[in-house]
Amino acid sequence: MTNFKISETDTFIKKRKSSKYRDLYAKIHDCVYPLLRINPFFGPNIKKLKGDFKAVYRYRIGEYRLFYMIDNDTIYILTIANRQDAY
Repeated sequence: MTNFKISETDTFIKKRKSSKYRDLYAKIHDCVYPLLRINPFFGPNIKKLKGDFKAVYRYRIGEYRLFYMIDNDTIYILTIANRQDAY
């Protein structure tokens, strides 16, 4: 199986450096990224969005949502948001 590469967008990098997401990023880097590298399409916390955002997936991390797109063998991490503000 292909091992996917992960690329973070500038928007995500800016958000993860804020104090609100700094601690959460450690969990994302250590726990979420290894799972996404193996299979970013399916899992208990993964859902594909619908409508205008049908190319975007979301990963649920408690009350936060990590949004990403997949292109060939690269996962582009778009942004992260609190569940209330995400949709």
